[in-house]
Amino acid sequence: MLWTVAFGLWGLSRQGSVWRDEAATWQVAERSTPEIWRMLGNVDVVHGCYYLLMHALFECFGPSTTTLRLPSVLATAVAAACVAVIGHRLAGTWVGLAGGMAFGLLPAVQFYLQEGRPYALVAAGAGISTLLLVTVLQGRVRTVYWAAYGGTVLVSGLLNWLSLMILPAHLATVLWTRAGRGVWTRWTTAAAAATVCVLPLVLFSRSQSAQVSWIPPLTWHMLIGPAVLLVIGGVGAVLDRPRAGRLSVAAVGLPLLAVPHLGLIGVSLVQPLFLDRYILFSLLGLALLIGTAIGAAVQAVRPRHPRASVWILPATVAVAMAALLPQSLAKRAPASRVDDVLAVASDVERMKATGSAVLFVPSARRDTKSVSPSAFDGLRDIALTESPEKSGTLKGVEANPERIRAAMLSQRRIMLVTDAARVARPVAAERDRMKIAVLKKYFTAVADKQVRGRRVTVYERLASAH
Repeated sequence: MLWTVAFGLWGLSRQGSVWRDEAATWQVAERSTPEIWRMLGNVDVVHGCYYLLMHALFECFGPSTTTLRLPSVLATAVAAACVAVIGHRLAGTWVGLAGGMAFGLLPAVQFYLQEGRPYALVAAGAGISTLLLVTVLQGRVRTVYWAAYGGTVLVSGLLNWLSLMILPAHLATVLWTRAGRGVWTRWTTAAAAATVCVLPLVLFSRSQSAQVSWIPPLTWHMLIGPAVLLVIGGVGAVLDRPRAGRLSVAAVGLPLLAVPHLGLIGVSLVQPLFLDRYILFSLLGLALLIGTAIGAAVQAVRPRHPRASVWILPATVAVAMAALLPQSLAKRAPASRVDDVLAVASDVERMKATGSAVLFVPSARRDTKSVSPSAFDGLRDIALTESPEKSGTLKGVEANPERIRAAMLSQRRIMLVTDAARVARPVAAERDRMKIAVLKKYFTAVADKQVRGRRVTVYERLASAH
């Protein structure tokens, strides 16, 4: 835990940057509880519990990048500790220690270790529930453990219902170990109860499926990463010498790694949903299997070189850290994300002129204003008819294209906040195409600034257009 927390605190602020996904967390967390509930009826209900948690933390500690990201750091540390305990119980100290330390070093984990989103919290829930399952499979069958298991799966499901894919992974472990009827009955009861409680969230979130319509369909090249992970995991499982009927690292780690990946691939064949962050918790299994490989190396060397065997883990960690250092530094830099909401806010404040108008293309780029409202003091948001807070949305409600056009033509100076050229996508919405067309025809750009994926352009009315 200490290792992972230290790793997470390193470069936590990312030079004071916040990207668009984290900006959604930030702006919702600053709303009142009734405003959050109203928004969840329209959008992002799948993250509702996480938003309410972050709202409470922002109320207690104030909005900051530390408050935004520290929960993910602590949650990842809990997940790493669970890997360490599971590995220690099933295969000894070296396997547990190696697996727990390996978890925080995995590139994908490093990315979400410092992310103001719920995926690390889900991984912590997955770690706790897996540890509880191992506990009961080792013969410590108590009602309180099963209640805690079902409750942990439930909480994880409420944070992100795709985490329920851990249940078929655990089912594979129960099958592998040939558990008795009592375990079967209790596991089925706990799993069914958690699933039934999460089911209303699953069904309601389907009405908001347009939110994930941007995810591309599954392609073969998207499967390369999961295939590599499964190969690495398979090697670790072989080194564990798995046998049916025996509770081992392979019996726990391999299903935990493979089943969520295969499940998400199956779901994505029906509706595109293949994003690694949705099954970040599956990397718990990979870390366990990596720990097995290192533990096997220690066991192989110890009989002939007992002193040298002690240095295998430190040497492996040092080599891994050195090899991953460029990537670790990159993931802690603002450029690791597609944009920076806060950086562009400072440009707005510097370039604005009181009384000018401001436009956002697309309207989702209004997140800059939601996170840094003071930067927009004195600017009139001429397209907006209802704020994000009042409308129960993330980006507010804008007027129809005709009204926006009329409002634009009555302005002498307009500031446009949009995406930088390198990350901008084709403008899709009719009102956004109209905004761009009017600016090109009746205005001329007098100032332009692009920084960290965002762009601010100041337009002034052409003399000939008056």
